[in-house]
Amino acid sequence: MKITASPREPGQRRQDVLDRLERELDIWVATADADGSPCMVPLWFVWHEEAVWLCTRLTNPTGRNLRDGGRTRLALGHTRDVVLIDGEVDTFALREAPAAAAGAFAAKTGWDPRGDSASYAWFRVRPRAVQAWHEVRELKQRHIMQDGAWTC
Repeated sequence: MKITASPREPGQRRQDVLDRLERELDIWVATADADGSPCMVPLWFVWHEEAVWLCTRLTNPTGRNLRDGGRTRLALGHTRDVVLIDGEVDTFALREAPAAAAGAFAAKTGWDPRGDSASYAWFRVRPRAVQAWHEVRELKQRHIMQDGAWTC
């Protein structure tokens, strides 16, 4: 395969990331426990008010790691169109998440966890760093958010 397309400008990468956060349903969620044992699973998500909202059980490793570790790395895409989001996590009890965020999640996914088991919790991931690139030609300038602020 020969790469002939020009690299996207950082502003276009930012817009492409925001479009994907609105459009895509699943996101990879990487966490680690206190001993450093990694865990990575796909979860449904919604992008709402500049944050990724997730919902999973506190009784599984991902839920515990999100709550206890307070940070995560999220990933969209395949190896030729990558988005990595490093974020800080806030945990909300099932019925304590903002109604607008829970409603946006239900509207996007078709599942409203608020009517489900009490072992579920909400997790708001506020991005601190975002990287986006298409193949090697875009490795330069892939950091489009640093320290919680867009660089473009």
